[in-house]
Amino acid sequence: MFAVIEIGGKQYQVEEKEELLIEKIDATEGQNLTVKTVVLFAKSDSDVEVGMPYVQGATVELKVLEEVKGDKIRVFKMKAKKRYARTQGHRQKYWNVKVLKITKVAGKKPAAPKEDDKATEEKPAKKKAAPKK
Repeated sequence: MFAVIEIGGKQYQVEEKEELLIEKIDATEGQNLTVKTVVLFAKSDSDVEVGMPYVQGATVELKVLEEVKGDKIRVFKMKAKKRYARTQGHRQKYWNVKVLKITKVAGKKPAAPKEDDKATEEKPAKKKAAPKK
């Protein structure tokens, strides 16, 4: 069983008892998080449910293990012929999280609109523009 979740504007494919690095969010070390933004939920390769935009009733429970710093990157700015050069380093902070469980509560799917409902919906009449003088 696996799921695709959305945290901090990024999507991650997760499985139960898996550890992964996510960008740092508002949480504390040792805290349990419940993620309801499940984009895709799959029990098996043949039983896959895709959300629009999210799967109803699906949740993923995470436990924040520790804060980790990523690899250092170098940022270099230079202006040619002006003797201007600046080097700056950056290390992104991540949370190391463990997936505790992935659950899906069976819920009602939204009913498709009936054809009669479509026929009764009419667009408002457009207003005519004033004649030009």
